[in-house]
Amino acid sequence: MDGLVEFTTEDGAQVVVEAVDEETGARLVSRGDGPAQAARTFENALEGVRAAADSALRVFRSGALRPDAVELEFGVRLSAEAGAVIAKGTTEGHLVVRLTWSPSATGGEDAGRS
Repeated sequence: MDGLVEFTTEDGAQVVVEAVDEETGARLVSRGDGPAQAARTFENALEGVRAAADSALRVFRSGALRPDAVELEFGVRLSAEAGAVIAKGTTEGHLVVRLTWSPSATGGEDAGRS
């Protein structure tokens, strides 16, 4: 059942997000009952996703690949009890990674080839 969850930011603003109740056992209230109150601040709810992104960036920026740019896309669900959860399944785009390289100023290894 779809429902609303209200998060408070660290500076006191209210953020209401749509959340999806699945197998977590969390009960979300219906739109008519008002939003469920989140157990964490909005920033704290997103901290786990930030840490996951930071770890993924370290992995893709180190090693032999050395891309010029790394783009991460997480599907994130917000829950009153669990906070932000990296979503599973292709409809949420659970994790998309794009690595890009720019041609070097000298033309790279293929500069002399036709």
